[in-house]
Amino acid sequence: MISLVVDIDLQREEIMNWKRFVMASLSVFVVIQAIDYIADVVFLDRDYESLQSLWRPDTASKLWVTYLMALLVSFLFTYIFVKGREGKGIPEGVRFGVVIWLFTVLPVYHTMWAFFPIPYILVFRWTLFGLLQTLVAGILTAAIYKPVGSAKA
Repeated sequence: MISLVVDIDLQREEIMNWKRFVMASLSVFVVIQAIDYIADVVFLDRDYESLQSLWRPDTASKLWVTYLMALLVSFLFTYIFVKGREGKGIPEGVRFGVVIWLFTVLPVYHTMWAFFPIPYILVFRWTLFGLLQTLVAGILTAAIYKPVGSAKA
């Protein structure tokens, strides 16, 4: 007789470590903003100058929206990581960063290229800087977040 054994792993749900969650989220926000600044001001400034006609004339007055959205994304990034966390450390953060990059950065910038008259080299550069951001964010989140009661918390 053949028996079917179903192994259900009923792990206790980890308790959210809110202090570590907020620390990881804010760290992701700061690092993403720093990489954005370096990318935009140091490396992409000339590219942007050639596309001045595409930008809003009142861009500076709307920058608060970009900071608010970046803060939201930082908290969501960390939340998704925490909820899917397997406890595998930095390699898990790298994997998560790559998956988020493939899921967000890669398709968004290439879709923008399809709709807006921007040179592909700019899309390529945005995509590379986006990969750097998601990798660093994943590594930071994996390094900082530990659940409540964790030996390393």
